Amino acid sequence: MQKKYLNLIVIFILIAICMPTVAYGLPSADEVSQQIADTNKEIEKINAQIKIYQDQIDKTHQTGTTLKSAIAELTLTRSKLLKQVEQTSKKIQATGTVIKSLDNTITEKEKEIVLLREALKSSIYRMYQAGDKTFAEFIISNDNLTLTDEIIARASINSSTRSLSDDLSNVKTNLEKNLGQKKVEKENLTKLKNKLDLDKKSVEVVKKEKDTLLKDTQNKESEYQKLLIEQQKKRDAFEKELSDYEAQLKFILNTKLLPTAGSGVLSWPLDYVLITQLFGKTSASKRLYVSGSHSGVDFRAPVGTEVKSMASGTVIGVGDTDLYCKGASFGKWVYIDYNNGLSSTFGHLSAISAKAGDKVKTGDVVGLSGNTGHSTGPHLHVTVYASQGAGVKTLPSLSCSGKTFIMPVAPVNAYLDPLLYLPKTTTKMFKSGSGLD
Repeated sequence: MQKKYLNLIVIFILIAICMPTVAYGLPSADEVSQQIADTNKEIEKINAQIKIYQDQIDKTHQTGTTLKSAIAELTLTRSKLLKQVEQTSKKIQATGTVIKSLDNTITEKEKEIVLLREALKSSIYRMYQAGDKTFAEFIISNDNLTLTDEIIARASINSSTRSLSDDLSNVKTNLEKNLGQKKVEKENLTKLKNKLDLDKKSVEVVKKEKDTLLKDTQNKESEYQKLLIEQQKKRDAFEKELSDYEAQLKFILNTKLLPTAGSGVLSWPLDYVLITQLFGKTSASKRLYVSGSHSGVDFRAPVGTEVKSMASGTVIGVGDTDLYCKGASFGKWVYIDYNNGLSSTFGHLSAISAKAGDKVKTGDVVGLSGNTGHSTGPHLHVTVYASQGAGVKTLPSLSCSGKTFIMPVAPVNAYLDPLLYLPKTTTKMFKSGSGLD
């Protein structure tokens, strides 16, 4: 028996010698934590700079509709978006550091498991070499053997061997946790990389908008005011044309196919919610729209804000009405058919990440908010329909130089109030003048 215990002691010493606590040349846990902390501090500084830019954008937007203010707002918006690109890049850097650290930990734990398994098998072999040879051979020959309580009981394992078994079990549990953490971080890294691509697209959109505006106006205020009048006439004509077309569509709404109002089957499309205009006939809609009615709900959303799917469903189509008639309709849009009888359009986006046919889940990012299409300022427009009556259609337009639009269209009675299906609101979620007052 003394010889057996001596062998176990030798095994423990070998494990201690062979088990590296930190691989040579790799950062320690403290060094990794410090790297992440330093990166987070840089992200906080960038956040502060983004806020300063956004405050300046808001003030500029309130100064009036002039060419000077429009150019200033676009310049500030581009600067803010470039900071967002930098911010996302830093987050990617921090996440990459975490994944590398987890990789190092996982490698070490896998080595530790191999050593512990060999030590445990050797221990059991020595305990049974004078007795149960068959069982000892069974233990040794199974590389993938899971040491259950039954095997431990049969082996009559002593306290030292049981300690080895407990250590092996703990290392395996920690390894599984590390692997789970790595999976989560890799998913987060993929999302961040997608966001970086979107951020860069938004920067390009704003730059192009500024360049086009300077070219079209020849940097003259008088030309800018003429352009505004022309755009207003064009979008009013197209809106009336679309309204008349949808009013003629025959559709019988089957309310049994709709979720119950107030059920909250949809989630908010933005992380921060401030409603700037309600659905239907409001004081603002009578002033802003030829039809006198607003087809959805508007949310405050600075250019570059992530827009998320409100439920699980399928992306039926994406597009850009500005390609056919600038400033007349949704601009960049995403249309999603949810699995609950509802569908929606997100309008005025600056960048789109989704494509037709994509399966999306609640909270998946499908684009970034913007100021494209018929928009008086950066925001997110959300239209909700009864899916049974809505869809992406090809629509000829006489008012826009005979162009053919591809966009979501629905009969008038297929339009639904989004707030009937979104989570419950509070008074703090409504901006003064949204139509609630």
